[in-house]
Amino acid sequence: MDDAAALRPAELTTSTAEICIIGAGSSGVTVAKALKQAGLSFDCFEKGSDIGGMWRYQNDNGLSSAYESLHIDTSRDNLGYSDFPIPGHLPDFLSHRQFLNHLEAYADHFGVRPHVTFNAAVNAVEPVGVGRWRVRLENGESRLYRAVIIANGHLWDPRWPAFPGRFSGEQVHSHHYRTAAPFEGQDVLVVGLGNSAVDIAVDLCRRARSVTISTRRSAWIMPKYLMGVPVDRWSGFLSRRLRLPTRLTRMIMARLVRLGLGDQRRFGLRRPEHPMWREHATLSQELLPYIGHGWIRICPDISRLDGDTVHYVDGTTQQLDSIIYATGYRSSFPFLDPSLFQVGTEAPALYRRMVSPTHPGLYFAGLVQPIGPTIPLVEVQGQWLAALLSGCLALPDATSMQAEIEDHRARQRATYVHSARYALEVDYASYVRQMRKDILPTYSKVSRLGKLPAGPT
Repeated sequence: MDDAAALRPAELTTSTAEICIIGAGSSGVTVAKALKQAGLSFDCFEKGSDIGGMWRYQNDNGLSSAYESLHIDTSRDNLGYSDFPIPGHLPDFLSHRQFLNHLEAYADHFGVRPHVTFNAAVNAVEPVGVGRWRVRLENGESRLYRAVIIANGHLWDPRWPAFPGRFSGEQVHSHHYRTAAPFEGQDVLVVGLGNSAVDIAVDLCRRARSVTISTRRSAWIMPKYLMGVPVDRWSGFLSRRLRLPTRLTRMIMARLVRLGLGDQRRFGLRRPEHPMWREHATLSQELLPYIGHGWIRICPDISRLDGDTVHYVDGTTQQLDSIIYATGYRSSFPFLDPSLFQVGTEAPALYRRMVSPTHPGLYFAGLVQPIGPTIPLVEVQGQWLAALLSGCLALPDATSMQAEIEDHRARQRATYVHSARYALEVDYASYVRQMRKDILPTYSKVSRLGKLPAGPT
């Protein structure tokens, strides 16, 4: 039975496109642009009514985690696309609205929007034979493709902690936090010490009666500016201009930050168990001064909940009105059977972090968490996928792909803390170098792929 016969005729909609992209956030739009430049035909399905993904504040697809005060942690000059830089009149660190405006301009400049079908949620992606995929839409329509690129993001499915007991006040995950207004005059606890947790605590502390941060493992705090220059430009100078390896760059940055900020322990923040090169630093210009002003208090992990009272592991207690859990996200693919693919505590089984070696035609874009900027990294991923799908780049055999995956996992275990938070971790410099090496020979064949981005400046 052929592929079309596997569907009832009323279900099957003929499409001239052979490639499907799921999601029109920054990753989906970037990949779509690369495929278009390579002359490939594709469909892009977006659950919401417009492009932008998480960068569209209050996105009607229900998946955006953006809060009103959100600003990007990557500075302007390291954030833009190689052939569509961010204008110099914009601030060093863009707000979500400013970046969305830039993404919209990028999509319109390269003619991406007409290729996107909006208000088109994908219900299922299923293999049909070898190297063919059936995409079922929420409206009952089904289409067949030779390739499906999943770009639905990985910062939208909240991970909730499990503490003994029960809390009688308001509990919300940071995914649903938008403004400080609902917490006016309240005693609020923020659980976590990542970028979102600190942003939210800083946002709250001028409106709430009190703000406390509870942290299990602490974190390295890094300012957004060092000596008046965006901190990622310092690390970019060390890694790109001086060609230092990422580990050495981060070790030097840790010492520079220590000189600039002093010892964070005097603010009540423990030094993490692991050196900065093994963990994510939390970027905040305001946290330590706000702790110093008494606007934010630091407490250890929660031991149990009891009505309106929180008990901490050091034996102290606190009465609270609300708890905001900034405890991260799960990487979820509700349209994929877990037997086909899922993310656990180890790096996903994807060659070059994109290709399923066991399911031909299944690809992922943006399923990474880099040491370095994400947007230009996904731009290279898009060019890599365009080279592959245009036939200019060939995959190695399954055994070689699996060996590459295991090598990546081994290096990841040796470098980063072993936890689900680091499952998607990649080193921007070495990863981009791998992809560039793969696709540079294709540029003589497909000149439309565009300019390869450089590393952070």
